Amino acid sequence: MVTVNLEGIVKRFKDVVAVNDVTLTIEDGELFTLLGPSGCGKTTILRCIAGFYIPEKGKILFDGLDVTNVPPNLRETGMVFQNYALWPHMSIFDNVAYGLKIRKMEKEKITEKVNEILDLVKLEKLAERFPYQLSGGQQQRVALARALVIEPKVLLLDEPLSNLDAKLRIEMRNEISRIQKRLDITTIYVTHDQEEALAISDRLTVIDKGIIQQVGAPVDIYSYPTNYFVADFIGECNLIPGTVSSIDGYITLETDIGVIRGVADSKEKKFKVGDGAYAAIRPENFDLHSTSKEANHIKGKVKYTQYFGKINRLFIDSNGNRLMADADPMKTINVKKKEIDLYAEPDSILILSEG
Repeated sequence: MVTVNLEGIVKRFKDVVAVNDVTLTIEDGELFTLLGPSGCGKTTILRCIAGFYIPEKGKILFDGLDVTNVPPNLRETGMVFQNYALWPHMSIFDNVAYGLKIRKMEKEKITEKVNEILDLVKLEKLAERFPYQLSGGQQQRVALARALVIEPKVLLLDEPLSNLDAKLRIEMRNEISRIQKRLDITTIYVTHDQEEALAISDRLTVIDKGIIQQVGAPVDIYSYPTNYFVADFIGECNLIPGTVSSIDGYITLETDIGVIRGVADSKEKKFKVGDGAYAAIRPENFDLHSTSKEANHIKGKVKYTQYFGKINRLFIDSNGNRLMADADPMKTINVKKKEIDLYAEPDSILILSEG
């Protein structure tokens, strides 16, 4: 296990700043996710940690040891690539054994270690097959086994599930989590899939344009986003613009759809009357059956619905603002084109600054 520290990392490609002053600590044994949209710099950060890129500024430390300029083959990391990068002419056994052979390990020891890791990823019966004979999920397990068999100090995974279908992605993320916890290996995981990041991570960071937006546990990132970008990127969220009209424990916004009262996104953030701000309301925090006539009471018309099994998502027009609200499907079968009343408790609403 290793603690990984990034200190003020900057990486440029010509005039483009791909990573801008990134400072992070990944604890030993932690599964830490770099999350963000395509082109945000998350894979560049991972490749800097692996040693494929050398940052122009900053340091990368493994357990306090500066590895910024150490070649990839000497960093003791294992990497799983998006396309798996398996040798097509080699059997599964030989693909997994390749790194050990390069290290000139004894044949008997190689056999022992490869069989052990294939058992861990549940491929022990497929050792003599070739990659083309395996499913996408099985190939992903081979790539994971090949990275783990060399016993790396840090496991790096770059969008490892992006080529799999939805059901298989869920199965494989559960497998990765199981194996990571069993081995207790420091793991850094890159994805643009919010659900995947929330499900698999001990902690994660949200990145935009090479800049860290927020770091925290999944529940904190989802429940307490620190700015508009995080609230909009993580899950579904109604973001309603307005102007701060009063502050009395709660923050009151005047908006186009009525008065909304909520809480600040952090104790450190200070609002004043007249500031522009957004009310962030998750769809599940709306109550469709409240008779409250106070603040946070919103009227609208249901334009259409989407059925997701446990919930029916309503898409509502309120004075030109599109809102989303989740409801019991059995109670909202015939709500399309109907007028509807929404309410959200003040404590469930975050007030975010415009910045």
